[in-house]
Amino acid sequence: MFHSIEKRVSNAFRTHIQIRYGIDLAVGVEQPRQSDFGEMAVPAAFQLARQLRQAPKKIAVELVGEVGPIPGVAAMEVAGNGYINIRLRRGAFGSALLRGEAEEVEASPGKIIVEHTNINPNKAAHIGHLRNAALGDTFVRMLRARGHRVEVQNYIDNTGVQVADVVVGFHYLDHKTPADVRALIDDPSARFDYYCWDLYAKTSSYYKERPESLAWRTRTLHAIEAGEGAVAELAHLVADAIVQAHLATMLRLDVEYDVLPRESEILHLQFWAAAFDLLKERKAIHFETEGKLAGCWVMPGLSEEGKVIVRSDGTVVYTGKDIAYQLWKFGLLGKDFYYRPLQTYADGRVLWVTTDEPTQSGQQFGHGARVYNVIDTRQSYLQDVVVAGLRGLGYHAQADQSVHFNYEMVALSPRCCADLGIPLSEEDRQRPYVEVSGRKGLGVKADDLMDTLIAKALEEVVSRHAEAAAEEQKQVASQIAIGALRYFLLKFTRNSVIAFDLQEALSFEGETGPYVQYAAVRARNILRKLEERGEAVPDFAAELGAEAMARQLQAEDFWQMLLAASKADSAVERAVTAGEPAHVAKYAFQLAQAFNNFYHQYPIIHEQNREKKVFLLWMTDFFRRQLEWTAGILGIRIPEYM
Repeated sequence: MFHSIEKRVSNAFRTHIQIRYGIDLAVGVEQPRQSDFGEMAVPAAFQLARQLRQAPKKIAVELVGEVGPIPGVAAMEVAGNGYINIRLRRGAFGSALLRGEAEEVEASPGKIIVEHTNINPNKAAHIGHLRNAALGDTFVRMLRARGHRVEVQNYIDNTGVQVADVVVGFHYLDHKTPADVRALIDDPSARFDYYCWDLYAKTSSYYKERPESLAWRTRTLHAIEAGEGAVAELAHLVADAIVQAHLATMLRLDVEYDVLPRESEILHLQFWAAAFDLLKERKAIHFETEGKLAGCWVMPGLSEEGKVIVRSDGTVVYTGKDIAYQLWKFGLLGKDFYYRPLQTYADGRVLWVTTDEPTQSGQQFGHGARVYNVIDTRQSYLQDVVVAGLRGLGYHAQADQSVHFNYEMVALSPRCCADLGIPLSEEDRQRPYVEVSGRKGLGVKADDLMDTLIAKALEEVVSRHAEAAAEEQKQVASQIAIGALRYFLLKFTRNSVIAFDLQEALSFEGETGPYVQYAAVRARNILRKLEERGEAVPDFAAELGAEAMARQLQAEDFWQMLLAASKADSAVERAVTAGEPAHVAKYAFQLAQAFNNFYHQYPIIHEQNREKKVFLLWMTDFFRRQLEWTAGILGIRIPEYM
């Protein structure tokens, strides 16, 4: 609602400025520094001053006098040297919210593709993967809330070095056949992704001790690329089983996808071959004949020597395959995958996976207008190479719409390591955070972390609600734990290194997921307690007419609380523009704070004045709905109790 008035104000000024001055100006709407200055501020006069060569205050006076009435606006005032402060019609604003008037979100043209998670299918997911998935999934929720059509992709590198190293472990170190590995996968008492976690670390250690064994990796990669023999079958078994494990892990976090494009199909369906021909044809790469890069195909301009795309032995670096994949995402490659259904989610949506076998699925993916690649900041240079590849091919518009949605790493606080039983040296105990390494086997598996969080949350739930059924207690504990985890991963800006702390994440106080959940539960419980006292929840529309609403909102505290609660749409819109899910997390926390202050300040159920009591109950219900909606954007469920 608030955001719709912001747009109305912006459009009114933009239209008038175009007619009055012949200037097409994107008019911004800001929040005044002090609440007594009004609800919005328009700085357009300062933007126009240089072009018109007039004082900002003179322009502001003209605008206020000429722009005309704007629905929902009570008054406009010139302040300072040229700001235009906007005051809203409080009663009309509150009544519109009561009637449930919502902003009409305009469907955006074109499709947005968000690629996230992208875990190598060689071992169990770890905490760093959870940050990628939480960021990507939340950004998808934000985009969809703003009316965008979004396709969620999770790229599976099932032919890469990491898968090859696990296959080396099975084939060369443990001497296991495909039948042996299949039996491991089918064994309900074994966690195959955990088994591969240890095997990957074992293989990495073996390479370090015996460097000559790296030749096994090379032979394995060639066998996987050829797609034939026992080694290729092992790779297929490993990757497919680990992908299923990753999907189950991410579903615990309420993360879902539309399609899983696989690298094996990029190779087998000749995506790279088509991209390679295109790069050569348009001279985006050249064949180097001299120097240390002789025999390589090189993309110029990224450094003094350029970036190698194809090595002298004919193997393509994975950035080359990424260029082919990016071209496909925009519908520029002239090729497509075949698709088969992999699984069906609880709401009936089908998750598709690519295949190289012809099918009549009727599905079409890709063809995006904008592409977000959620990949950590260490891959920034390689993402720059992908964009440079598009520009080298002449696809400048698509290069401009290629966004590297980067983020920093996740580490652990020393206290968290102690909570999880991870031994630390004295030196590590003094560090602000401890880095993890999957290759060394040092890290926290995502499922172990979620299990620990749930167990600790369950202790608190049982102590508070011993009478509840065990299954219900576990469900509530799970919702609290996952909410705590998602919020902690989201509350930091993307360029911040996270030192995950289990105790801090689960706290019911401070800027945490449980704090936000508790505020929503508390609001819901107020309405329940009303009914337990034998009182019906009022018919708010019948009892709170426009005059009553205006009377109640004369109180500045009520007005400021309602404004805060009505800005969810605006907060999400700004977060989308900034590309920062952390802004939504911050708003959710501030909303929870505002409600808790409201709860402690006013005796809602015991209020004696009927009109004021009905208003307070309506405010409680409005806070509840806004908290639940905002938490939903963050992928956080609200438990029945806490």
